[in-house]
Order: sequence, then structure tokens, then C-alpha cells
Amino acid sequence: MRILILGLLGLAVSVLLALAVKEDNGYILIGYGQWTVEGSLAFFLLMNLLLFGALYLTLRLISRIGAAPRKLHDWREHRGARRARKALTQGLVELSEGNWRRAERDLVRFAGKSETPLLNYLAAARSAQQQDAHERRDHYLQLAHESMPEADVAVGLTQAELQLDHAQLEQALATLKHLREIAPRHTHVLKLLKELYQRLDDWQELGQLLPELKKRKVVEPEELQALELRVFQNQLTAAAQDENLTQLQTVWNRIPAAIRFREEMVTTYVNHLMNRNEQNQVERLLRDAIGRHWSDDLVEFYGRVPADDRARQLSTAEAWLKDRPRNAVLLLTLGRLCLVNKLWGKARTYLEASIGIEPTSAAYRALGALLEKMDEKEKALTCFKAGLELSSAHPAPLELPASLKLPAAKPEERDSEEATDSRPKLEVVSKP
Repeated sequence: MRILILGLLGLAVSVLLALAVKEDNGYILIGYGQWTVEGSLAFFLLMNLLLFGALYLTLRLISRIGAAPRKLHDWREHRGARRARKALTQGLVELSEGNWRRAERDLVRFAGKSETPLLNYLAAARSAQQQDAHERRDHYLQLAHESMPEADVAVGLTQAELQLDHAQLEQALATLKHLREIAPRHTHVLKLLKELYQRLDDWQELGQLLPELKKRKVVEPEELQALELRVFQNQLTAAAQDENLTQLQTVWNRIPAAIRFREEMVTTYVNHLMNRNEQNQVERLLRDAIGRHWSDDLVEFYGRVPADDRARQLSTAEAWLKDRPRNAVLLLTLGRLCLVNKLWGKARTYLEASIGIEPTSAAYRALGALLEKMDEKEKALTCFKAGLELSSAHPAPLELPASLKLPAAKPEERDSEEATDSRPKLEVVSKP
């Protein structure tokens, strides 16, 4: 519609011009020296228009011829970029499907013409890693760095991840330390360092990294608590190798109080102290820890600590009984402490109360040993049997299974055995 309107307007203008020229085509005279040119104005304007059009077309043609090399170069660049994008897409697809060799070939083939050569070389490095071609992997990483020097962190992180996957721990440590120097707050760098220190069992360095992990929220709170516990436990274990007790105590006092008196930490520390025969220190520590946070396991441990003042141990545990009169573990601990203090009657009362609340094999064994000492053999045997059944996953059979029963001997075989058996016979005589 637009073309039709423009055509009609052009036709109208042409008609008007033709009518104007027919009415009066004008006159023009041009003189220069002895030369003169004269003619109609309409013809002069038409010739000027034709000359202008010819000149314009000539200049356009010359311009196009001059720009041909540049346009050809641009066309080649565009074609190469299009092929590079296609190769990158195909290479990433091959990488996702596990076709490492073809992925590497497609990723590297047009990397030089790619708009994002960094991505090509990083993906090619991962493909080479999967083929155990570590020299090619490092070469691609170097090319990635050269293609975009400002992406040093991205290249370094990829290199560290690949080194960790291949268990090149020392190389990964050097890479991550360099990354931490240039990006000390980068969370992924901190996370990889955490994993590396765990694999190296370098708990000292990991302990120094903990505040930064907590500040940057690199790991979840639950994982951080477990990591803190493991770090300090391993530091205690390392300090326990020193013959000097001071080193172990120094590490213990350096642990934050919120972690120090957790059940797992107290158990680790008191075990090291028990190995050094520091029973009195263990008793004080357990008393303090239980007073801060009640723990049945620590209470049970407290009853087995051979401290010097056993009577004080007993009075301390009996003070806990006021708040927890029906705690089976505490009653068992009291029974054991009474046994150590040779208070047989109180020990029996506590042990029977513990069994009445929650029967355990440990309580049955302790009560059985006490009854045996009190010469109540049958009751002691009953306790030992009950404790054995509790500690066993399967109750004792009431009779032997059929597969273990011996076949009855024939009369002649039985007579032959009695004749050849010269061993003394045992006879069971029933008491009146």
C-alpha cells in the first residue's frame, strides 16, 4: 500500500513537471571566453541530474570495491564465530555425555575463534583430566589464563578442583594458597581448602581456618559444629603424643568453652588423662562437666574412675540423685561407687533400683558379682543369666537343635564301648 501511494505521488509530480516544462521550458546561456553554451533550462537540469546519478553510482562502486577486503574479513570472522559457538555447544554436550575425547576435540578445534575462549579451554581441561592426560590439562589451563588474565581466580579454582580429583594434594595446596592470597574472602577457595586440609589430616591449619569458615558461612551450622569438634579432638590426640602433660592441658584450655564441655570433647580429653593415670584430675573434670550439662554417658564414666577420695565421689553422685531419683544410669553409678566403698547393702539397693527402672546387662553383672560375694549363688546365677540374655542379640535356646544331637548307639556298640572304656565312671548321687 505504501509503495502504491509513493508511486502515485511520483506520477503526479512527473505530470506536473511535464506540464510546467511544456508551458515554458526556460532558457540558459553559459559563456566562458570565446565559448558559449545555450539551451533550455529543463534540458540543463536533466543533464545535471543524470551526471549526478552517474557520479554517485561510480563513487559507490569504488567504495564497495575498496571495502571488499574488510567485508570479506568480517564475513570470515562471523563464520568462524558461528562455527566456534556450534563447536562449544557440541563439546559441552559431549562432555556431559562422557565422550571425553570427542569433547576435547570439539572444544579445542575453534577455541581461537571463540567469543569465550576461556570456557573452551576450561572445559577442555576437564575432558583431558578424565582421560588422565594431565600434561594436556595443564596446557589448556595455561591457555585459559592467557586468553583472559583477569580470570585468574576462575582458572585457579578449576585447576585446584582437578588436582584434588586426581589426588595431587601438594599441587592443590600450592594452587589454593595462591588463590587465597589474591582472593582471601572467596568462599569456594575456603571450602576447597577445608576439604584439602581434611584429606591431609592437617588439623592445625584447619583449626586456623575455622574462624574464617564461620565468618563467611562457608558451611552449614551443623557441619561447622561437627568440624570444630573433630578439629579439636584431633588436636588433643596430637598433643597427647607429647610426654609432657602441659602440652595436652594447654591445648585443652585453648578450646572455646562452648565446645570444651561438650560430651564428645570431655570424653576424648578424660581418656587421654586416664592413659596418663591422672584419675583425680579426671574426677574433677567429670564433676564439673556433669554439673554444666547432664550426660548419662559421663555419669556412667564417673562411676568407673578410680579416684583417691572414693567417699567424696559417692557423696557427689548422691547429690545428683536429688534431681534425678529415677535415672537408671545414675543408680548404676551409685551402686558401683558403693561397691568400691564396700557398702554392700546400699550397693544392692541402688543396683536393684537401676534394674527395676531400666534393666541393663552392666547392672545385672554388677549385682550378680555382689550377690556372689554375699554367698547368694542362685540369685547371682540368675543375674548373670539375665545380663547375658540382654547383651546377646538372640536368647539362649532351651534345648539343643536337632543338628547337634548325636544318634543313639546300637546295643552291641554300646556294650563294646563299655568294655573298652577304662576311664572312671562319674555317678550323680542325689542329696537327701
